[in-house]
Amino acid sequence: MNFFLAALGVLGVASSGPLIAATLGATTVSALAIAFWRNAIGAAVMASPTLVREPRQFGRITKREFRWCLLAAIALAFHFACFITSLQLTSVAAATALVCLQSAWIAVFQLFRGTRHRWQVLAGLGIAFGGVVAITGFDMGSSPQALLGDLLAVAGGALAGLYTLAGGKARQSMTTGTYTTLCYGMCAAFVAVMALLAGQPLAGFEAAGWLGILAITVCAQLVGHTAFNHLLATMSPLLVSMIILLEIPGAALLAAVFLKETLPAGTYAGLGLILAGLAVVVTGQRSGRSGRRGRPARNGQEEPPSDRPLAELGTD
Repeated sequence: MNFFLAALGVLGVASSGPLIAATLGATTVSALAIAFWRNAIGAAVMASPTLVREPRQFGRITKREFRWCLLAAIALAFHFACFITSLQLTSVAAATALVCLQSAWIAVFQLFRGTRHRWQVLAGLGIAFGGVVAITGFDMGSSPQALLGDLLAVAGGALAGLYTLAGGKARQSMTTGTYTTLCYGMCAAFVAVMALLAGQPLAGFEAAGWLGILAITVCAQLVGHTAFNHLLATMSPLLVSMIILLEIPGAALLAAVFLKETLPAGTYAGLGLILAGLAVVVTGQRSGRSGRRGRPARNGQEEPPSDRPLAELGTD
């Protein structure tokens, strides 16, 4: 059963990039419309069970929780804007690999916050960002448009890292349903404002466009990440984190088969470097935490470590 759910989860998250690229290329759906409806539908789906079981949860949200949710929602809104737009400019394989750098960006942000990483994490960061240099280097020589798409995907990965860190702070005291409903709902509102300012429509699409939006939301947002969240209760977080990394080759394979996407050999080498580097980062961080206990709190109780499981990093 776990193998089936893992395969379903990988297929769900790996289909995100190809489905978005296909929808943008074959319909009149705008990039921000995909981001808006994906989050709006996700918020509605997550709100339903929470409102039925614990309707008072939303009235107990503190100012601290709301501030962290707000920061997470803003970062998520700009993440989607950058990533989805990048899929219109560069290859699906490159955009997916570059946006998946969020776990590496989290490690970088932690470095600036004074966290001391093990040498394996630092080595993994070097390998992963070496892959970034390889991909952007090839695109720089082939197409300025593709290079811009690469840079947007990298920015999307950094914003996803910020979203995860802010969400981790909020999740220390919030339930999953309450947090995701509030965060996705605010993200949808921010994206709607961005669409208004950019002049991108959020409705009025043909049937194929709505079908694409629904497929993206169901496959990536609801099926993919729901499968991984379930696996976290039955499998090692390290193993789940490693399985999620299969999104990178999975997206490249789906794009090659269904979108007939072909890339230079150097770009595929860059994808491999990113995948290998992120695997080293994940295993290095997990090994460093295996013996760590929570920090003593001011009230004498033990606080849990502040870092969220890397298996919860998925946004696409």
